[in-house]
Amino acid sequence: MRDRPADPNRLKAFRRGHVSEYLAALYLLAKGYRIRAIRYRTKAGEIDIIARRGDLVVCVEVKARRDADSAVFAVTGTAQRRIRAASEVWLARQPDAHRISLRYDIVAVRPWRLPRHFVDAF
Repeated sequence: MRDRPADPNRLKAFRRGHVSEYLAALYLLAKGYRIRAIRYRTKAGEIDIIARRGDLVVCVEVKARRDADSAVFAVTGTAQRRIRAASEVWLARQPDAHRISLRYDIVAVRPWRLPRHFVDAF
């Protein structure tokens, strides 16, 4: 079996996703959140960013799209379920889980614009 060269479009999308996550994290930092994790993975799913402000923990899905509407609609019901499942795993590992409130947000990263933060998106 021979290794095939990586698809350049897929590699470009992968890089764009990582850059978008870091831009979104910087944006959330500027809004007063502390970043607890980026690309948190479990068997149940993945959360792009886990941010915290006080007793509020925000699980953020980051979408890089040309416009904000397409970013929001790109977060399907299946993705929402995976994010919620992964957040339960993360929450169970926190010593102060009884005090934490969870929220699920979307950050749309658009070309040449500030990210747009959709609070309590799902």
